[in-house]
Amino acid sequence: MQSLSRIVAALLIAVGLALAGWLGGQALIESRQPIRTVTVKGLSERNVTADLAYWPIKFVATGPTLEDARAQLETSDAAVRDFLTGAGFPQDSMQVQNILVEDRLAGYNASNTPDMARFVLTEEFMVTSNDVEAIAAASRDIGDLLRAGVVFSSDAYNAGPSYVFTALTDLKTDMLAEATQRAREAAQQFADDAGAQVGTIQTANQGVFEILAAVEIPDQRSEKQMDKKVRVVTTITYFLE
Repeated sequence: MQSLSRIVAALLIAVGLALAGWLGGQALIESRQPIRTVTVKGLSERNVTADLAYWPIKFVATGPTLEDARAQLETSDAAVRDFLTGAGFPQDSMQVQNILVEDRLAGYNASNTPDMARFVLTEEFMVTSNDVEAIAAASRDIGDLLRAGVVFSSDAYNAGPSYVFTALTDLKTDMLAEATQRAREAAQQFADDAGAQVGTIQTANQGVFEILAAVEIPDQRSEKQMDKKVRVVTTITYFLE
């Protein structure tokens, strides 16, 4: 009887070891299976119009003395303010940002400087408004300031108004949801083609919101255009089942 019990026990142990070995082998096989994933991108775009404009106006005045140059600068400043007031801009939208003073006799080319242009004063003037159309219209009439005797600086880089879109926060939630949905659709299309199912998200990167020109114009910076395009691209990696 004891012999029979020992035989049964030995058989049970053998079966247990065999089952454990099989399960261990299966676990090893499963662990060696590659994790299948798919990485996709989702795009969302919105066409928007700038809601803030700022227009730097830089003009100069010269004179044989500092007092003469200052008097001319004040005349130009008054002409600029009158022009902007006539275009409907309040005084609190205008601001003098800086006044630069140059004595040309103190420079390297002092001997070539005409006496009447010894002092050069440059005023950096700024007008800011949420009425972007009014800013654009006023900038197109800048010839009126030339006829009033205002001499502009040759700083072509900052010439003309710049336009800004400030309501990005209002768009972020809907745009991210749209970009994520489009990424999911792309993943589903890939899974259908591969005979798989889209699983959970492994990693996700919402990307950076960009505010670009609505139409790319060569040699024109995006901030110089009133019409803009907001873009975000999400990158998501899904598990495939």
